[in-house]
Amino acid sequence: MRRILLTLAVSLATLPAVAAIQQAPLEWESGGKTFSGVLLYDDAGDARPGVLMVPNWMGVTDAAIAQARDVAGAGYVVLVADMYGKGIRPADSDEARKQVQAVFADGGVTARERAGDALAALRGQAGALPLDPGRVAAIGYCFGGTVALEMARAGADVDGVVSFHGGLGSSAPASAQSPVATSVLVLNGADDTSVPDEAILAFQEEMDAAGADWQLVNFSGAAHCFTHPEDAGKTGNCRYDARSARRAFEMMRDFLGERFQAPGG
Repeated sequence: MRRILLTLAVSLATLPAVAAIQQAPLEWESGGKTFSGVLLYDDAGDARPGVLMVPNWMGVTDAAIAQARDVAGAGYVVLVADMYGKGIRPADSDEARKQVQAVFADGGVTARERAGDALAALRGQAGALPLDPGRVAAIGYCFGGTVALEMARAGADVDGVVSFHGGLGSSAPASAQSPVATSVLVLNGADDTSVPDEAILAFQEEMDAAGADWQLVNFSGAAHCFTHPEDAGKTGNCRYDARSARRAFEMMRDFLGERFQAPGG
């Protein structure tokens, strides 16, 4: 019995530490305003890549934080980015629409600036958190996906960009004169009426003209919001699709894994 207990004790002592997801607020400045997001990361292991996550038009919500927790659990330091300003949290879709319109009122200049400052705030956590500031990507959902693509067009210093059911158009599209240097993955619902075929074609032509390394995946039967469990059971264009969401997240993980291992990435 003594030998069994000793063997068990040695075995337990050699097991790897169990990581716990930590959550902490983070504030930063942009354009003279204060912004307030949320950091999520596990508390075990060495420095790992960072992910700037721009949520949907409802902003920094419990649902957005839950999604970020899943991403952090895959081995990343995640910042859920606030795009509206500290204390501005839309109560419904009407309020959210007004905030989105304000962010894009100048053709996306404000969106790019705020996203860039949030990215700098994330990188600024290197040393305080287990973050490798040389390996950072941006992802976004719906409105956030649109913002992530604007970051790619603006030449943001990121290893890759992922858009989940985001809008594809831009007031300042990329071109041969303003090329897209980072890799882009667009995950789109094939039945999303807010992204018609002509928008997809225009995006493809834009990315080709800009010399981008891009992929666009259409998920059959999926509409807008297809990665959001809070929209389960809804009808219309905004509805959750578990199968497509699972596949999309797997594609994101594969994409980020490749980008963070790539030379210079």
